[in-house]
Amino acid sequence: MFFHEVVESTVKKIKSQTANMLTMANLSLGGFAIIAGINGNLNLSLMLIFIAALADRFDGMVARKFNIESELGKQLDSMSDIISFGVAPALLIYQGILSEFGAPGAFFTVFYIGCGAFRLARFNITENNGYFTGLPITAAGVLATLSFLAIPHVPPQIFLFMMLALSLLMISPFKLRKV
Repeated sequence: MFFHEVVESTVKKIKSQTANMLTMANLSLGGFAIIAGINGNLNLSLMLIFIAALADRFDGMVARKFNIESELGKQLDSMSDIISFGVAPALLIYQGILSEFGAPGAFFTVFYIGCGAFRLARFNITENNGYFTGLPITAAGVLATLSFLAIPHVPPQIFLFMMLALSLLMISPFKLRKV
């Protein structure tokens, strides 16, 4: 009987941390994406951000499925999201094209990160009512990352406008239904 209780207790502990492990995978992938970008491996950075998005998609699903949602998990998810969908995509686009604009390119990079942090902070203090207020940072980060593929095909100025638009959409008051 003792063995069964130990196994059951261990399984329960693992289940209770599954969502947090996925969240930490998201954060780690974002961190590695930043390092890859700093080292000039922009294609690897892009791939790591997209894999982080998958981990982010599943952490909330797992938390709801196992009924293990927690305030700690919510905060940890936001901290991970600012790394994976704020800093990592902003640096990818900065390294890929915005650095050519000097100070304005740096400004729009940091502005995007700041708006992402604001968006996450606002999300963490509002009621979950079935709607997002403003564009979720995950969506903004994925769109910014995806735009990296267009660098050879569109005028560079488009990226300044895109980063500004994504930034403002994240902090805007519009409502978007959760899916």
